Amino acid sequence: MLDRWRGESREVAVIGLGRSGMAATRLLRAQGIAVYASDAGRDGSLEAGAAELRGLGASVDLGAHDLVRIGRAVAAVLSPGVPPDAGPVRAAREAGVPVRAEIDLGLEMLAGVPYIGITGTNGKTTVTALAGHLLRAAGRDGEAAGNIGTPLCEIALRQRKPTWLAIEFSSFQLHDSPLVDPRVGILTNLSADHLDRYPTLEAYYADKGLLFANASPDSVWVTNADNQASRALAGGVAGRHLRFTLAGHGDGWFDRPRGQLMLGGRPLIPRSGVRLLGDHNVANALAAALALDATGAALPAIAAGLGSFRALPHRLEPIREVGGVLWINDSKATNVASTEVAVAALDRPFVLLLGGRHKGEPYTRLAPLLKGRCRAVVAYGEAGPTVLQDLAADLPVLPAGSFEEVLVTAERLSQPGDAVLLSPACSSYDMFTNYEERGARFREWLEAR
Repeated sequence: MLDRWRGESREVAVIGLGRSGMAATRLLRAQGIAVYASDAGRDGSLEAGAAELRGLGASVDLGAHDLVRIGRAVAAVLSPGVPPDAGPVRAAREAGVPVRAEIDLGLEMLAGVPYIGITGTNGKTTVTALAGHLLRAAGRDGEAAGNIGTPLCEIALRQRKPTWLAIEFSSFQLHDSPLVDPRVGILTNLSADHLDRYPTLEAYYADKGLLFANASPDSVWVTNADNQASRALAGGVAGRHLRFTLAGHGDGWFDRPRGQLMLGGRPLIPRSGVRLLGDHNVANALAAALALDATGAALPAIAAGLGSFRALPHRLEPIREVGGVLWINDSKATNVASTEVAVAALDRPFVLLLGGRHKGEPYTRLAPLLKGRCRAVVAYGEAGPTVLQDLAADLPVLPAGSFEEVLVTAERLSQPGDAVLLSPACSSYDMFTNYEERGARFREWLEAR
């Protein structure tokens, strides 16, 4: 397809100039393809990026999108943060302009590089990072990319390409990526998410199911036997199926009485050797290990890799203990299911920091998990009143204004032996640029204590 665009007089429109949009524009210009790139924002970082792209010969607009120009493009390339109903995306589709995700361009340019493709509602970033780490532990030149932070187009621009990739796919990226065809695909789990951007839960699941769009008898799929929605979505898909479970025996399973992670009948690593909090991370480790095993990696190398892996920032990340209270940064928990997982991982009383921009899910389902274990909830941000309404009948809920007030309130409420858990169940966009900034603010406040 890139070859066809190179011979076109019309431009390719790149919509959104975050890191992925920047990488896509650079890649297209490196291929000699005319580009019109645009972003509705206009800050210092975007201005600097726009200047760089103009220097490469791209035409760039900031602060607005030229919808007419996008409607005349030969194709449109989307950054993953651009909503599917955004004006420029609608303009492209209504004009019959083919739309592709940035990650799909990267797949085209990296054709021939085998990869493990990972999606799901929760755990996909940790599993992607684990898979990338295990590839290197197995002696391969592997790298984690995609929705985890490094755009695939950025890797495609490198002179030296990796020999293996672990690629995280969001539902938005899968929606416009017809080339997705992993050597091994992993579906971590499915639950309600992004209901602020999808009309129905079924529509969200349908996009996740596009991981299987090019399934063949040679495909290998690693899926969650404990998650009914995942079993239903993967049912009937062509290829070899490997399943991980915490609730019995499987291809990857947890022998709880012996405290041992297992691959079939083969002991993999003791639970104590995996330095990640919670049962959900046992499941994540089993998913990544099954994928590596399917590629022929040696079991001792997989075990060594699992033992040397550390928690990712903002994902149940223990920051420090202050006055006998352990402060845990789980800012990446932007939906209720993620917060449920985080709460289940704790083995001590805790204060929960809950709030941000509401994503459409009720918080009432947290109440049974919090009763008797959670000392109090600190509710904040745009979602604060909804959190108060949903949970105040079952446990103490204290509203707070600024993020500093949230942290000061949590410090006052906690006691030695407790944890303070930032697991917001909401997006961060009411108070922060992203969940990383929210987690960084949490860390900075603690480091100043």
